Amino acid sequence: MTIFSKIIAGEIPSYKVAESDDFYAFLDINPVNWGHTLVVPKKETDYIFDIEDGELAAMALFAKRVAKAIRKAIPCRKVAMAVLGLEVPHAHIHLAPIDSEGDMDFRNKIENPDPARMAEIAAKIASEFE
Repeated sequence: MTIFSKIIAGEIPSYKVAESDDFYAFLDINPVNWGHTLVVPKKETDYIFDIEDGELAAMALFAKRVAKAIRKAIPCRKVAMAVLGLEVPHAHIHLAPIDSEGDMDFRNKIENPDPARMAEIAAKIASEFE
């Protein structure tokens, strides 16, 4: 069981922003900026391009809804999307509010993000999720 599966199961706490029968979205605990969110399928698959076509399309559509909520909740020019897939053996999409391409630099993460601020941001994004 991956760390993401444990988060989805509630065994590890998270700052949840959205959930469906098949997907779960929560704030990254090592964010590149405030509002950085991970979208994961509930079904464990290591490599995103091993996901069946229909499920991958559904994941992209779910991520789009999350991105719209992020953009409403966090002032930004756009919401960037990245798929890296090396950190955790569970497919996931990174969504992060940005004003410039440099805002998506994974080498510059927010150190020890304030839990109260993370909870506030998660609630704000969740309230905008449709």
